[in-house]
Amino acid sequence: MHFPFKAGTLFQRTTGAVKAVDGVDLDVDAGKTFGLVGESGCGKSTLGRAIMRLTEPTSGSVTLDGQDLLALKERPLRSLRRTFQMVFQDPMASLNPRQNVESLLTEPLRAHKMPGGAAGHAKRIRELLDVVGLPSTVVNRYPHEFSGGQRQRLGIARALVLNPKLVIADEPVSALDVSIQAQVINLLKELQERFSLTYLVIAHDLAVVRHISDTVGVMYLGTIIEQASSETLYRTPMHPYTRSLMSAVPVPDPSVEVARKRILLHGDLPSPANPPSGCRFHTRCPWRQASRCDNERPVLRELASGHRVACHFAEDIEAGRIQPRTDVVVDEPAPAKVAEQPDETEEPAEAANLATGRRPNAL
Repeated sequence: MHFPFKAGTLFQRTTGAVKAVDGVDLDVDAGKTFGLVGESGCGKSTLGRAIMRLTEPTSGSVTLDGQDLLALKERPLRSLRRTFQMVFQDPMASLNPRQNVESLLTEPLRAHKMPGGAAGHAKRIRELLDVVGLPSTVVNRYPHEFSGGQRQRLGIARALVLNPKLVIADEPVSALDVSIQAQVINLLKELQERFSLTYLVIAHDLAVVRHISDTVGVMYLGTIIEQASSETLYRTPMHPYTRSLMSAVPVPDPSVEVARKRILLHGDLPSPANPPSGCRFHTRCPWRQASRCDNERPVLRELASGHRVACHFAEDIEAGRIQPRTDVVVDEPAPAKVAEQPDETEEPAEAANLATGRRPNAL
């Protein structure tokens, strides 16, 4: 998915392109959940919208049950759309504020001319509201009358109203409180078991992805750099970027948290309009080897069963044959001493940060 940009006053010409998604190749098994993680701006949401054809991809193919969605014309694509739906990040922005719940959930049924008539549609709506944990009495209420978690439940209900096979969830809980996040994630898992759904979950919260995903793909600057089962990836990350992400995840064990090493990356994320040559991560990689990393782009190769990594030296790094550069990796285990009692006037979260000597991590 490339977004061209132009220059010129009278006669504009294309001078380049933002390579938001560039060379992504992944499989999502039926009935399973594929989690896609990465920092903001890496192209996760753009990939989800390209799969849905909400934005037309520059090239490639998206195959669902043997059919290439990108090759379909408007009418056959419209009839197939009920088999793949999307849950958006911001439920308030994705729900029409001028439509009540009944209208929001009935509109897809009418648009796709689903059988049952008015009575059948009303029954279907009541069933779905019960499934997502909302009472049937809310059918006359409008989106602004609900809390954030309730609005996301409505978004999930609207995605399921047509009985899809594939659901793409783009940051489904990032705008919600932590307690509500757990409820929505558990709801998604229950719905998957009940309706045999296939999920592509896009998120930047590693804890959320670990809880819900069977397979996890790590994305960096428009491309997949590591892919493995959830258990394998969190136990033995092999790509340097994945290692840095995992080292930033807090561990709920004080003794482990104090002693473990952290990998801090220096430098900013490169521009997708002008990505680095060779490995796209080499400008920030602690294990960079100029002989290959600067010039040769690594392919996503399988190092173990189901574990694919796009790194020239993943095995050498894992075996310790290549050591990180000390000018890039900052190893700062917290001092093993009893933290001073924080002032009672401090906020609880801020007090915890002061006690551990750490700042809240964005990823």
